[in-house]
Amino acid sequence: MELMYASTRNAEEKATASQAILKGLAGDGGLFVPTRIPSLDISIEKLAKMSYQETAYEVLKLFLTDFTEEELKNCIDKAYDSKFDTEEIAPLVQADGAYYLELFHGPTIAFKDMALSILPHLLITAARKNQVKNDIVILTATSGDTGKAALAGFADVAGTKIIVFYPKNGVSPIQEKQMVTQKGDNTFVVGIHGNFDQAQTGVKEMFSDQVLAKELDAAGYQFSSANSINIGRLVPQIAYYVYAYAKMYENGVIAQGEKINIAVPTGNFGNILAAFYAKNMGLPVAKLICASNENKVLYDFFTTGVYDKNREFMLTSSPSMDILISSNLERLIYRIAGEDAGKNAELMQSLSTKGSYEITPEMKAQLSDFYGNYASEQETATAIRSLYEKTGYVIDTHTAVASEVYRKYKKDTGDTETKTVIASTASPFKFSRSVMSAIDKKYESMSEFELVDELSKIGNVAVPKAVEELRSAEVLHKTVCEVQEMPQVVKKFLGME
Repeated sequence: MELMYASTRNAEEKATASQAILKGLAGDGGLFVPTRIPSLDISIEKLAKMSYQETAYEVLKLFLTDFTEEELKNCIDKAYDSKFDTEEIAPLVQADGAYYLELFHGPTIAFKDMALSILPHLLITAARKNQVKNDIVILTATSGDTGKAALAGFADVAGTKIIVFYPKNGVSPIQEKQMVTQKGDNTFVVGIHGNFDQAQTGVKEMFSDQVLAKELDAAGYQFSSANSINIGRLVPQIAYYVYAYAKMYENGVIAQGEKINIAVPTGNFGNILAAFYAKNMGLPVAKLICASNENKVLYDFFTTGVYDKNREFMLTSSPSMDILISSNLERLIYRIAGEDAGKNAELMQSLSTKGSYEITPEMKAQLSDFYGNYASEQETATAIRSLYEKTGYVIDTHTAVASEVYRKYKKDTGDTETKTVIASTASPFKFSRSVMSAIDKKYESMSEFELVDELSKIGNVAVPKAVEELRSAEVLHKTVCEVQEMPQVVKKFLGME
C-alpha cells in the first residue's frame, strides 16, 4: 500500500515519497510528513540477525513505498559501504551504565553521514522516477555538520550542484576546514556574517521565492534540500534506532519487548523525531530524552508549552545545537495538533511574526513521551571529564550534553533501571579543543593537530581518516557574504548573473 506525504501547513498538498524527497520543502513552506506511521512488520528475532544495511531496508521500504526493492537496495549499498570506518556502521559501546550508539564512523565523522550518505542516491533515483530534466541544486544551511556531510555525499554526483551556507564564526575550526577544503566542481561553500538561524531562514526564503524558481527553471535548475527538513534525511535516521534495539536484544542486554530510553542531543529536532517515529512504528521505547545545550529553547518548550525564540543566541562548545528555531519540531506540533494543518500553520505564523507560540493543554498532554532538560557549558565539560576518568571512553561535546541530561533524568525520575541508548552524534576528534580542555586544562596551549594526536593517544583510538586528510588540505572555498546577499551569490555560482 502506497504511503503518501502531506504538508504540515496544507492538508490538500500531497506527494509520493519520491516527490517529497525531490521538493524538500512543501510549496507553502510546510514540511512533508507521512499520512500514517507504518508498523514494523518484522520480528526482533529476525532483525537481530541482520546487518545495518538489511535493517535499513526493512525500515526504508515501509516509508518510501514508490521506490522498488532494487532501487532501495542499490541506494543503501552505495551509501553504507567502505566510506564508513567500521563494518557495523553504527557500533554500540557500553560505558558507565549507558549504551552509546556511535553514529560518527562515516566520511565526515558526524551522525549526519548516516542520512547524507544515502540522500544523493535517493534524490537522483527520485528525479529519474519523476522525469526531471533540470539539474538539482541542493541548497542547504548548516550549523556545522550537515554542510560537510552533504558536500561529501553530493560531490561530483552527476546532475547535481550543492551550495552550503554556514555562520562564518559559528562552527568549530575542524568543521570549517572540512567544508572549505571540499573538492568537487559542483560544490560551493559560503560563510555568512550571521548565525545559523539567519542562514536557515535565508535558505527557506529562497525555496519559497516563486520568481527565483522561474529564473532557475529557465536556466535548467531546480532547488532541493539536504537539510533535515527533507523527508529523505529523516527516514534513514529511524533505521539506526531499530538497529540499536535489535543489537541490544541480540547481545542479551534486553529481553524481547523490553522498553529502552533514547537520549539525543538536540538542535534541529530531526534526530529525536526519528526516534519518536521509531517508537510509533512499534519499537519498545519508554522515554525520549531531549537534551539541549545553553540554547535551551526546546527544554523551555517541554517544560512550559511555550516555544519562544526571543532570547540571546549562545555560542557554545556544541555548535551543531546552537539553534533557536528547531525546524523539525513542526512535524511533532502537527501531530499533537491532531494533524490539523490549519492549526499548525497558525502556530508557525505566530513563530514567524512574533517569534513564539503556545500550544494548548491538550497538545501538551501528548508530549508525555518526552523528557527535556539541558546542560550548561560547565556541566558538559564535567560530563566529558568524569566519563573519561571512570572508563577511559572519550565523547564529544554534543554527546556529553546528552550524557549529562541522562544523568539529570535519572536523578529527577528515579528511573535507573531502564536501559538507555545515548545517540553519540560526533567524533571527539571533530571538537578536539573543547574535549581535551574539558579533560585537562594543560592541553589548552596545544595547536589543533597536536590536540588530535594527543586525543588519539589518551583515548587509545586511531585518528579518523577524515581528520588526517585535513592536515594538508588546500582551502578551496573563500566566499563570505551578508545574509541579504545570499540569493545573488547563488545566482552567480550557477552562472545566472
